[in-house]
Amino acid sequence: MTDRTDILIAGAGPAGLAAACVLGAEGHRVLLVDPAAPVTGEDAPDADLRTTALLQPARDLLAGAGAWDGLSPYGTALWTMRIVDASAAPPVTRDFRAQDISDAPFGWNFPNWLLRRELLARAAALDTVETAFGASVRSIFAREAGIRATLSDGRRVAARLVLASDGRDSPLRRMAGIGTRRTEYGQTAIVFAVRHAIPHDDISTEIHLSGGPFTLVPIADDAGGHRSAVVWMDDARRQAERMALDDGPFLIEAQARSADVMGPLELASRRAAWPITSVLAERWTGQRLALMGEAAHAMPPIGAQGLNTSLKDVAALRDLCRAEDIGSAEMLAAYERGRRADVAIRMAGVDLLNRTSIAGLGAVQAARAFGIAALHDVPPLRRAVMRLGLGAVVRPE
Repeated sequence: MTDRTDILIAGAGPAGLAAACVLGAEGHRVLLVDPAAPVTGEDAPDADLRTTALLQPARDLLAGAGAWDGLSPYGTALWTMRIVDASAAPPVTRDFRAQDISDAPFGWNFPNWLLRRELLARAAALDTVETAFGASVRSIFAREAGIRATLSDGRRVAARLVLASDGRDSPLRRMAGIGTRRTEYGQTAIVFAVRHAIPHDDISTEIHLSGGPFTLVPIADDAGGHRSAVVWMDDARRQAERMALDDGPFLIEAQARSADVMGPLELASRRAAWPITSVLAERWTGQRLALMGEAAHAMPPIGAQGLNTSLKDVAALRDLCRAEDIGSAEMLAAYERGRRADVAIRMAGVDLLNRTSIAGLGAVQAARAFGIAALHDVPPLRRAVMRLGLGAVVRPE
């Protein structure tokens, strides 16, 4: 027996869950599959301790799907993006303020485990969305009229469109014979939460020195004091040594790398480590198949571009599913044409920022400090950069 649905989504990370909510809210029948159920508790052994800032376009997308109401009580507003180049003497500091271009914050910061919890709750509330956790797509067979998938539990599904949202090492991408361009930066990101003496005042602070940025992103204060989530990118070998340290010696190194911008730090969570790579699919579509999220593009965690870029994929798919035959060659061509240029620009910008942050050469550091000041101090350029970072879509000619 073959089950039927409109859209089969492989991968229940935040992007896949958001796609299920958005497309299900549009009235499309959606089947969301993943080998494991989303981890939705902070204390679970496999909990994702990273945080994600959802920018204004992401809020609007999720609000339209009825998912924002569940999230909004937990978000910490980000009104200012502060960049500090600590290699300069004295350090170069510039604040990019949301008020210059908007009457709302740049975005709102959420723990990733909480994003999964609330998006899963919204998906479960939609009659149009079915979930199948503990199963993966084992094979696909596409024809002009539709696509058939066999799941690892033996279930057979006929769909109009399959969305691969199964990560940067996407099995579905491999099944479709789609290659990638991958960049290994030789970096690892250590993520953890800290309490600090100085209030964050809704300011996200990105500190550049060498090896990669050290970023403190506001999260909700608790009874213990002011808190931020930290993403610390540096040489992979050095980060492995730091992960092996006890909390005390590790905190001493983190304190030094923070340039003391938030005063004394106190660890407020366990640590986790993630390798830093960049992945771009050579093409984004196959017959009745579309890549989205990190299956199509993955980039270093700089400037809140990762998940927000993935949610732009979701928004594009939503709009095309309204206007085109779902899964048709015309729809898929329009999807790839509409998203590749925007993603390429963002990935190039993130790559440049990361490489200049890695560099320990004095000349490169001096140029970086000058560039930060120039981007901020020329008002039209500052506003244009902020709009691009906020989510203004770069469209192909």
